[in-house]
Formats: sequence, structure tokens, C-alpha cells
Amino acid sequence: MSSVRSRSPAPISEKFPIMAAKFGTSGLRGLVGELIGPVAHDHARAFIRHLKAKRLTKKGDTIFIGLDFRASSPVLREDVAQALALEGMREVYLGAVPTPALAFEAMRKNSASIMITGSHIPADRNGIKFYKPDGEITKADEKAIIALVKKLPVGKAVLGKSRNGNVTGFIERNKKAFSGRPLKGMRVGVYQHSTVARDVLVELLSGAGAVAIPLARSDVFVPVDTEAVSDETLNLLKGWGATDKYDAFVSADGDGDRPLIADEHGDVLRGDLLGLITARFLKAQNVVTPITSNSGLDAHLPRGTIRTKVGSPFVIEAMMKAKKRGAKGIVGFEANGGFFTASRFKLGRTLLSPLPTRDCFLPIMAVLVSARKAKTPLSQFATQFGLPEARAGRLENFAIEKSAVLVKKLTGSSSEAQAFFLSIGEIKRRNITDGLRLTFANGEIIHLRPSGNAPEFRCYVEAASAKSADDLLVRAMKLLEAQR
Repeated sequence: MSSVRSRSPAPISEKFPIMAAKFGTSGLRGLVGELIGPVAHDHARAFIRHLKAKRLTKKGDTIFIGLDFRASSPVLREDVAQALALEGMREVYLGAVPTPALAFEAMRKNSASIMITGSHIPADRNGIKFYKPDGEITKADEKAIIALVKKLPVGKAVLGKSRNGNVTGFIERNKKAFSGRPLKGMRVGVYQHSTVARDVLVELLSGAGAVAIPLARSDVFVPVDTEAVSDETLNLLKGWGATDKYDAFVSADGDGDRPLIADEHGDVLRGDLLGLITARFLKAQNVVTPITSNSGLDAHLPRGTIRTKVGSPFVIEAMMKAKKRGAKGIVGFEANGGFFTASRFKLGRTLLSPLPTRDCFLPIMAVLVSARKAKTPLSQFATQFGLPEARAGRLENFAIEKSAVLVKKLTGSSSEAQAFFLSIGEIKRRNITDGLRLTFANGEIIHLRPSGNAPEFRCYVEAASAKSADDLLVRAMKLLEAQR
């Protein structure tokens, strides 16, 4: 079905001023007011021109478009669609769909794609993720796009045509991988809030035999961060867990590429633990994960882990390097739980095709099936790995400039770092792969990492016990708070 867009194209005769929106660990992001209009329009144009220059697409080819449930996303989609029309491309519009589903459908058609989403960040912000026909753009691609934005010729506004698409191929891929009703009888609460993964989760869980129970569906966007889960979300999960009616709870962030899993009590499982369980479930041989993931993972994997900077481009780059070396069974995951596959994996009677972008569905299904096979409650299954207790915190409204200056000072001088953390203890090791990761004499870890595109400062800690980890995070956050 084809349709002509009814919204008049926005004027594009004036170049936009220097803007705050910028590329971060996962696409272009910024305040809604910074993105809507020329910024979104020109970055989409630059993306297409970059693809053409690399001979990855040509005029008249299709570009797949998806979006999340933010109020600003449909408007941004129109800006992007008009840019595609101006560059002579055809839009295949999938609507509100999970990012991994969009990427999968586009990649199997050898098409590029664009996802309108700010993922987990607040509703007053949004973002755009760009995918080449073979997957996510790299940091080198980002630089090329930025350079092209600065020298785009003025174009005449045009109306484009659009046809609708769907993500049935992605859904069938997952259904086949978990056929045979491996979750039969399991009662799973699906915290639906405003994630685009909410209906697909219910469909996949039900197809695998679980009793999927929708919870707290919202028409207003709810920013759920799976790496630093809010007190509001934790309280919801604990409340549902107290009813003794569920075996587990699942959810995802806004665009459905990061999973959230809680046990029968409503206690959240860390994303890197989900990644470890999923890697073992797949019998992966080569595992890539960022430096922020739990230090205890390596002991449970046959070849340990390959550590990278934080961000999907770095994880994917390391996976592809391993693939070029001839490595087999390659996967990656982040501390937020997003899971990547760069190899085919046999699951039951099917081969799970590679998907080298963050996916929430594979880890959710793999973890629940693993616990079911073990015939133990999810809470007991999760504790058997004995990983160091890890916590993550986030300070919002922490100026990017201030956080960058602080980390630069602490990474540049061991004496400055020791003085800053004198109340914590003696520093034994420093790692500056991404931010500043400190290991203290008692084995505890504090990792500071400022956001590159949002006024946020993240802090990760590890300790031997839950109480020690909680205490360490509070103490570290107080030190950072004093710098705000």
C-alpha cells in the first residue's frame, strides 16, 4: 500500500545554528527542540549521502523507518521522511516497533534503516539511530555524517511516498528459536509501560508456553533505564512480587533493545548477568563486553571476555574483528543487558541468524528458559553464579563540561584520584579504557563515566556483599554530588 504524506514539508532553505544535539554511545540525541526540524532533516540527508558515497545504497532504494512511543517521535519521523524523499529514496514505514526488529527486517532486505528513539532518556529528549544495510553505523561513519551535514547543499522541499511494512520475520525468527513450549506453565508479568516491545514480549512468551500477564500499560512515555533502574520501577516490581502470583517479570527500555528481568520477588537481575546466562545458553565461544560489565564474568566463560569501551559501536567492532580472524560462536552484551550475535547459533531445530545490534528479546527468553530447565526459581538460579555484587547509579542534571573536567583531572593524576577517594580507601589499580575504573586494596571497584551527550554522570561499583556494594555506591555518589 502506498500513501502520500499529508504534512507539508518543512522549509529547509536556512541552515540551522550550532546545536547541542550530538552522537553518543547509541545514535544522535538531544532535547526535542534541538532535534525537530533542520537537525533531524539534515542528519538524515547526510546519512543517505554517506551511504551513496560508500556505494551501500543508490537513488530509488528503500530505507526502513521505525519509531518509539514518544510524543515527539512522529514529528521527527516526518522530518526524516522528507529528507529521504529529497535524496530520492523510498520509505518503508514500520511504525512503532522495537529497534532490533527494525534492524533485522531491514538487514534481511539489504536495506538501510533509521530508528526514531531516545531509548531510555526522558521524554523531553529524543534521538535517531542510523543503520547501514549490514548493521549499526560505526564511529567513523558518525564523523563522516557530521562532516557532510556541514556542507549540505540547499534542497527543494518535496513530498515523498511511503509504503507500510511489518516485523513478522523478526517475530517468527524468535518463535522458531523457542518452539516446543519451553516455558509451559510459567507465569510472567510483562511490565508494558510505554516500550515498543510490550506486545511482542507477550506474543513471544505466550508462544513459548508461558502465561504472559500485561502490567501497567501506559499511554504516556515512561523512561525506563535498565542499567540504573529507578526507585519507581523497583517499587512496582517489588509490589507485584509480594503477591506471590508470578515466576518472573520482564520489560524493556523505550525502543526495546535493552531487557529488564526481575525474579519472582521483583528483584532485578543485572544486565551483565543476563548476558552471561545468554552466552552460556548459546554455548558461545567468543564473548565481547564493555569494561563496565561485572569483573566476575570471565570465570564462567571458557575463554573469558574481550573488554571494550562502553557503547554498541565498540562492542560490534570487537565482534567483527573476531569474525575476520575466523572466530566462531561470537556474541556480545552490555551491562544494560542488550545482547548481540555475530554468528549463527543452533537452537532446537533451527539456526538463529546473526543480529549484530542490541536485542532485548533473546536474553529475556534465554534466561527464562535456562531457569525453567534448571527447575529452580529464578532467584535461586541467578545466585548460583556468585558474581561480585554490583550496583549502578546516575546523577542527572550534572553538566557535561563539569563531569568531563572532573574525570580528566582524576585520570591524569594518580595522586588526585587518591586524594579524591581518600575516604574510600587505598587505590591499587586504575583503568582508563572508558572513564575511570579504580580497584581498591580491599578488592572493591568504583567506575566513573560521564555521559558524552546528556547531562548525566554514571557511577558503577562492585563489592563482595550486597550491603557493601550499596554502601559503596552511596559513598561514591555523595563524592560526585559534591562536585555538581
